[in-house]
Amino acid sequence: MFENISVSDAPYYLPLANEVEIFQAAYAQRLPLLLKGPTGCGKTRFVEYMSWLIQSQQTPLADREEQLITVACQEDLTAADLVGRYLLIDGETVWSDGPLTRAARNGAICYLDEVVEARKDTTVIIHALTDHRRLLPIDR
Repeated sequence: MFENISVSDAPYYLPLANEVEIFQAAYAQRLPLLLKGPTGCGKTRFVEYMSWLIQSQQTPLADREEQLITVACQEDLTAADLVGRYLLIDGETVWSDGPLTRAARNGAICYLDEVVEARKDTTVIIHALTDHRRLLPIDR
């Protein structure tokens, strides 16, 4: 699936088993993945590498859009931080997409780094997005 790709500009990642193939299969089926492991084991590096690999295969360099959106989760993260909110800009009310909404609109990978650190009321919004419904609830 991903043959003939130059590795000169690839983020460094050394596969340990069949994780690349598993990620590719899940990505092809649009299935969410949960990567679990101790701090420093390479989860972020792996996601960066897979994003690069997928993007390298799919689009020429000049046509590439944002393929990987990373969110550093922490206890102050709100649902509006993930989904988006209305903002007042120059006296006008304008919707501003959050990272989950941008990823859903553009077909990008959204990496929720340290998602276990986020509040429960925040993580509840990702349930409908990652289960069979494939919906991102936007309250407003």
